[in-house]
Amino acid sequence: MIARLTKLAAAAAIGLAMLGASPAGAAEKVVIAHRGASGYLPEHTLAAKAMAHAMGADYIEQDVVLTKDGVPVVLHDHYLDTVTNVAEVYPDRAREDGRFYAIDFTLDEIKGLKATERFDRETGKAVYPGRFPLDASSFAVPTLEEELQLIQGLNKATGRTVGIYTEIKAPAFHRAEGQDISKIVVDTLAKYGYTAKSDRAYIQCFDWNETQRIRGELGYEGRLVQLIAENDWNEAPDNDYDWMKTPEAIAEIAKVADGVGPWIPQIVTGRDETGRPVLTGLVKAAHENGMEVHPYTLRADDLPDWSASLEEELAVVLFDAGADGIFTDFPDRAVMFLVRDRARRMTAAN
Repeated sequence: MIARLTKLAAAAAIGLAMLGASPAGAAEKVVIAHRGASGYLPEHTLAAKAMAHAMGADYIEQDVVLTKDGVPVVLHDHYLDTVTNVAEVYPDRAREDGRFYAIDFTLDEIKGLKATERFDRETGKAVYPGRFPLDASSFAVPTLEEELQLIQGLNKATGRTVGIYTEIKAPAFHRAEGQDISKIVVDTLAKYGYTAKSDRAYIQCFDWNETQRIRGELGYEGRLVQLIAENDWNEAPDNDYDWMKTPEAIAEIAKVADGVGPWIPQIVTGRDETGRPVLTGLVKAAHENGMEVHPYTLRADDLPDWSASLEEELAVVLFDAGADGIFTDFPDRAVMFLVRDRARRMTAAN
């Protein structure tokens, strides 16, 4: 499998070099590696981020939570029990709800855990069984600084300018635990030179109250994205995501944020009787208010019922719906899709 992936990464790099542009320049779309190249390696590991960089992603995502000693680490959830062996190493450290919270462990304790492919904590089985084996190799939970150093180091070594796309996770929860995750993240990004809209960086958050605080109270001047969930996901307290999907809300969000990150079903609901995609007005409303739209998440092994392939879904989301970029677990395939699209356009123009 590694040999095949290496060939894919090489093909992506050769295609980009031949066209003389990144995917963003080729088709005015961006490829965001969702938790890294997580379709191939355990999510949010440095290995997954290095592979995403090699595959030609424009941006690489970091979900950030805090440790007990206030260190930002890269984990999708503020729980440890679905991506590490914490339940085996510290069986008595769960809270009353049975979950193991990152904020209850020091950085040294978390660094002593083994990170793995995501699994169901009840069954112990991988969520995506066709991906990297649960019991193979050895991975660790990285700190935010370690990841920023990796990406900047790879940028220097390759001459590329891959950006970062950082999500602040559960800010209300962290504040209730006595930690200001947003300030810590903003300060950490500033330390590495990510402060302005001209920088290759985004901060995203599901909590609208916190998005406003990041821009106002914390004074963050870089690019900011408001994520949109569904109300029954319980992503953030006092957030009405049904309201966020309305044109009136989009206009309000545009006063603070540079973009929105909707769930794909919030912009494409299916196909009509003629086979045409059924679109909502969310992308149009965002564009009318000068915002970018970066929906989540394309997965080759978890396609919607209206799509037969990841490439078909890419075509609908990026071109029919008009999104400006896409989060995907398979950045190599999104990159090559855009390279081929540009080649077709250049051929047609000639």
